Amino acid sequence: MARSTYYYHLAQLDVPDRHGELKTAIAAIFSSSKQRYGHRRIWLRLRQDGWQVSKKLVHKLMNQLGLRSKVRVKRKYNSYQGGTSHVAGNVLAREFEAATPNQKWVSDVTEFRVGNQKVYLSPIYDLFDHSIVSFQTSTSPSTALTAQSLREALEREQPTTGVLVHTDQGFQYQHVSWRALLEEHDAVQSMSRKANCYDNALIENFFGHLKSEMFHGERFNTVNELIDSIEEYIDWYNNERIQERLKGMTPMQYRNHALQLEAA
Repeated sequence: MARSTYYYHLAQLDVPDRHGELKTAIAAIFSSSKQRYGHRRIWLRLRQDGWQVSKKLVHKLMNQLGLRSKVRVKRKYNSYQGGTSHVAGNVLAREFEAATPNQKWVSDVTEFRVGNQKVYLSPIYDLFDHSIVSFQTSTSPSTALTAQSLREALEREQPTTGVLVHTDQGFQYQHVSWRALLEEHDAVQSMSRKANCYDNALIENFFGHLKSEMFHGERFNTVNELIDSIEEYIDWYNNERIQERLKGMTPMQYRNHALQLEAA
C-alpha cells in the first residue's frame, strides 16, 4: 500500500459519519418492524417522520448496516382435489382493484406445520385496502373453518348487496355451507380457473408476506403458540404495516380515511 493511501484511510477514521443519525433511525424502524421491513417501507416511514432521503440511499445504508428483511419462501396448501368446478365462474377476472370497502373479497386456506401437527388459516381479504376483515384458524381444513371466517366477515362488515367473494376451486368453496352463506347475504360467488393461482394472486401475496415475516425461520413449540403469533401478525399487518400502494398508510388507516370521506 502506498504511504499516501495509508495516511488517507487513517485520517478517515476521525471523520464523523455524516449519515450517523439516519443510520440510527433506519435501525430503529427495522427493529420495531421485527425485521420485516425492507428498504422501501423503511423509506416510507422515514418520509413520514420528516426525513428527506432517497430510496437508493436507504438501501445503501441498510446494506452497510447488514440489515436484511426476511426473504419470502413460496409454499402453498392446495385445497383443490381434482375436477373442474361448475359452481361458479371467474367473475373477478383478475380485476383486483376495488372502489370502496366491502366491494370485493378474496379468500383461500394456507397451511402451517408445528412438529407433526398442522394449522390452517382461512382469512377474508378486502381488495380495496388489502385488509384482513376476518380470519379463522383450525387444525383441520374443514368446511366449518372457511364458513366461519366468511360468516364473521359478513356479520361484522354488513356489506351491501352484491359483494363479490372470490376463491379457488377448493372443496370448501363448493360446499353447501359456503354457498348458502353467500346466497343468504346476496353475495356473488367467483372462482379461479382450474389450477390457475394467478386468478387469486392478492391473497397468495398476503400468505407470502405472512410466512416470510412471521413463520419461516422462527421456532414454535405448540399449536397455540403459533396461533397466537398468527393473530398478533394479522393485527400488526392491519394496523401497523404501511404499504406503498396505500399511499404509505396501513390498511386500517386507508380504510378509515375512505369511510370518513364517504360519510362526509
